[in-house]
Amino acid sequence: MENRTKIAKKVTLVGFFVNLALTAAKLLAGILGRSSAMIADGVHSLSDFTTDIVVIAFVNISGQDSDHNHRYGHGKFETFATLIISLVLFGVGLGILINGAENIIAALDGKMLDKPGMIALWAALLSIVSKEILFQYTIKWGKEIKSDAVIANGWHHRSDAFSSLGTALGIGGAIFLGESWRILDPIAGVLVSFFIMKVAIDLGMPSVKELLESSLDSDVVDEIEAIITNHPEVQQYHHLKTRKIGSIYAIDVHVKLDRNMTFVRSHDVASEIEKELRNRFGKGTQISIHTEPI
Repeated sequence: MENRTKIAKKVTLVGFFVNLALTAAKLLAGILGRSSAMIADGVHSLSDFTTDIVVIAFVNISGQDSDHNHRYGHGKFETFATLIISLVLFGVGLGILINGAENIIAALDGKMLDKPGMIALWAALLSIVSKEILFQYTIKWGKEIKSDAVIANGWHHRSDAFSSLGTALGIGGAIFLGESWRILDPIAGVLVSFFIMKVAIDLGMPSVKELLESSLDSDVVDEIEAIITNHPEVQQYHHLKTRKIGSIYAIDVHVKLDRNMTFVRSHDVASEIEKELRNRFGKGTQISIHTEPI
């Protein structure tokens, strides 16, 4: 668990310093290049600081062992961190949408939009490459350590890459296609905002379900049922309850055994089922098996 936490911190710190450099570059390029899309993109990168700090803080807590007040561990802190990231991401997308819509309306009303400078385009291209590399790096380690918060942060990086892609297209069009096409700059920002908000919803909904104690996905439940029923001494089972706690599963079930079975053997059967479940879903899986005579 300690190694998992260290990896999560390391990966997130790499993202933090990349975001620091990109945010400064984007905001400076947006101001000097007179690009509303690049300024909005810079604000998007600025939001990454919030999520990086949240991930570092909450993953550190979630990696702690169970204690008197948290008998099931601290996994839900990671779930909460993922939800915070999704909310911040949605807010950023909404802000970019509003800003872009205001500029589009102004252009349609006859206001002449500024022509973006080349510095804004180069900043967008730099951001695309940097954030895509950061996405691949973060997702790889997030899956390796099975951290939803790190994976969510990885998708935040990918959303930033797409944001910069849309920004680059809009800025490029506004620069090279002439005065009447400068509206492409805010249009690009609006289109990107919808993608950002969709990513936020896709990240946030599983966290909401987990915090509301929703059952595990049906395919996972099917695997659990198969492991239980495949034990030769289990005659029936009922009251199967499942949920997710951060990166681990929690499973509660009642199994019915031969009433003539000894107490010791019934305990062994429960232990054997627990072993099979942990072999499949990880040694941290929380399991409670109640045995009943039949």
